[in-house]
Amino acid sequence: MKYNKAEAKAAAKAQFRGIWAAITTPFTADFALDETGLRRNMRHLTDTLAVDGVFCTGVMGEFWALTKEERKRVVEIVVEEARGKCGVIAQTGSHSAHETIELTRHAEDVGADFAIMMGPYYPHTDEAMILDWFHLVATRVNLGIWLFDTPFSGRPAISPDTTARIAEIDNICGAKISRPLDHYVAVKKLCGERIVMSSPNEADFLMMMREHGQRVHQSSASPYLIQTAERHEMRQYTELALAGRFDEAAEISGRLEPLREVSHRWIMGRWRETGVIPIAAIKEWSAMLGMAAGPVRTPLLQMGEDDESTLRTELEATGILAGEPVAAMAQCRFEPHSVKATQSA
Repeated sequence: MKYNKAEAKAAAKAQFRGIWAAITTPFTADFALDETGLRRNMRHLTDTLAVDGVFCTGVMGEFWALTKEERKRVVEIVVEEARGKCGVIAQTGSHSAHETIELTRHAEDVGADFAIMMGPYYPHTDEAMILDWFHLVATRVNLGIWLFDTPFSGRPAISPDTTARIAEIDNICGAKISRPLDHYVAVKKLCGERIVMSSPNEADFLMMMREHGQRVHQSSASPYLIQTAERHEMRQYTELALAGRFDEAAEISGRLEPLREVSHRWIMGRWRETGVIPIAAIKEWSAMLGMAAGPVRTPLLQMGEDDESTLRTELEATGILAGEPVAAMAQCRFEPHSVKATQSA
């Protein structure tokens, strides 16, 4: 943590830019934490895909199925592997505010840059309760905190008014809003530039940058599901858009439509149809690209052989499993580091 509590909002504005990936938690065949696989995945994300940041122990990370000790260990490994390469934001939310405080203090102690948390997922909370919960947690930790407003929390969207009141707290510095666009716009209207905001839907990212000033994809599995060592379209269009070159960005973004269609069928589409978070499909997809994944933990179910075969066939049709190269990043003629410096200034 390279800022004090009062500087959290400014630190977030300076550091959140580009592509942040929400990672899964890899397990071994006997459901133990796969520390070696996690380290390998982190090196792929930082050294091959050059992500700007990593979101760990969140929804993609099956945080509800991890022990408190495992959650801490994942954060420790991610921080160790990310140091000097990318930022780290740890999802520290729990139904217990006091455990959330403990996990957030641990994340700070081991070197995470920020924390992110959804509100308590039990019991049901009204607006006054959710405000009180965030106030209690935030005032007892120093780390900059992002609010995570998502249907995965099992509660309706936090109202724009309550979100704006939460954003007044010194170290509340961001909001990841997985809600409809009209809700996002209403929150932004009230919060202005006080906090960094991000909608985590990759399919909308270019539009959000162009029309709503979003500067960071924070965060989803897309950075490692639709990118490989040979394919960097998401990185390409992001850098072009952040440089204001939207027409060029749109041309590159359009190449991802076949992968977006597969993603919709197996991930967001499945979740909307069944109400079950499709982490098994995300893990199978990432494993097909060579990442460590392993099984999901109960109560989630493993992906059936027929579904796995169909997913593989659909991905093969996009060319991503064959490692088919696309235009090299150098052909886009932009300078990411100079762009980043300009945006952070």
